[in-house]
Amino acid sequence: MTVVVFTGPTLPAADVLEFLDAEILPPVQQGDVYRAASENVRAIGIIDGYFDGVPSVWHKEILWAMELGIPVYGSASMGALRAAELVDFGMIGVGRVFQDYRSGAIQDDDEVAVLHSPAELGFRPLGTPMVSIRATVQKALDHGILQPDAAGQILNLAKALHYRQRDWNKVLEAALDLPDLDRFRQWLPDGAVDIKAEDAREMLRLMARHLDRADGAVADPVRVERTLAWRELCARIDDAPHNNTPDHTKVLDEVRLDPKHYTGLRERAALRLLSREDGYQPDKEDLMRQMSDHRSEAGLPRQADLMRWLEDNDLTVQQYETLLAGRAHTEAAIAARQGQMDRALLTELQRSGRYAELKERAARKSAALRASQSGGAEPTRRMQALIWYFETQLDRAVPDDLESYAVALGLTGRDRFFELIEAEYAFCQGNAASD
Repeated sequence: MTVVVFTGPTLPAADVLEFLDAEILPPVQQGDVYRAASENVRAIGIIDGYFDGVPSVWHKEILWAMELGIPVYGSASMGALRAAELVDFGMIGVGRVFQDYRSGAIQDDDEVAVLHSPAELGFRPLGTPMVSIRATVQKALDHGILQPDAAGQILNLAKALHYRQRDWNKVLEAALDLPDLDRFRQWLPDGAVDIKAEDAREMLRLMARHLDRADGAVADPVRVERTLAWRELCARIDDAPHNNTPDHTKVLDEVRLDPKHYTGLRERAALRLLSREDGYQPDKEDLMRQMSDHRSEAGLPRQADLMRWLEDNDLTVQQYETLLAGRAHTEAAIAARQGQMDRALLTELQRSGRYAELKERAARKSAALRASQSGGAEPTRRMQALIWYFETQLDRAVPDDLESYAVALGLTGRDRFFELIEAEYAFCQGNAASD
């Protein structure tokens, strides 16, 4: 069983992996914890989550995960907020932000909310959360950098800003007339506190200790009432296609039928996984310039278009050279991350713009095969399908080692590969007969 950690602007994936061997997921939203618990994970850690724009994670999802015996940890941001609300029911809260929410010292969601870049740019924070401003001002006060009156005014000015506009530059601009401001400004680059990141690391350390000792089990979990709203959420999540459902497997099967496309897609997906661990962290100006340049060059005026095509040609010359020189390393990395590969492949398909096309083709194929089977069609002969696929479709000889060929396509073996090409053969022959 795996461990799942939801993170985004607070802590990059590479930092999480320093503490835990975990599956890193984007900031949590409604349905994500239910989905993770349904996959029988070992533990769930919530750092970041969405507060607006998309529905936030439900309390009942967390309670349901704990009902299943899955310990749920929270810190730093959405995790701290939900942990403060559910600590009496068994959720494990960690860190100063959690303690402040629990004690009532802070109450507003905007204390931890922060504007960040999109997923394609790594959820890079583009502002400063209020809790980190409070922690920084308190540290400056403790070290005599600020006097109490100036500290209070800085906090009031920061709180008055909407969280999307809140960063140190805007706070300092608003505080120009305050005493000790120059001293504070000079101290700030080295003295600033990232309290959310500190709390997140503390939570990951605790999770690692508990998992090593098999601690953290949920004691006397509360049973979730199966209300109509809860049943509707479960049905919506269960019925919706996601990365491990048969629907998405069929989409990837369409790619596997074109081995050149699959190989290229696989390498880009592997590089995307590797990029989470390379430690590169672009600053705000870099992110804005990248987004502006890509939009101009690719002619993508809408945000949705930008998100879909942002990484269509994402390899720099250096990355390309590294790929060629490090083929063996890439293959090893792919093997080590096979459990995450389908998710990354689907992301690349969505960015390339081919996902909808292949999804529609997979649906048509499934419908055609169901109709054919219900009509008592003859089973496809395996050897006929094999020769047709390689010699007619790919214009090449049948490989000697079909087992290795199948595994290289991300399949479990030759039997799974035969199922794939037999279905393709039956579908294409059916289309030809109806033309």
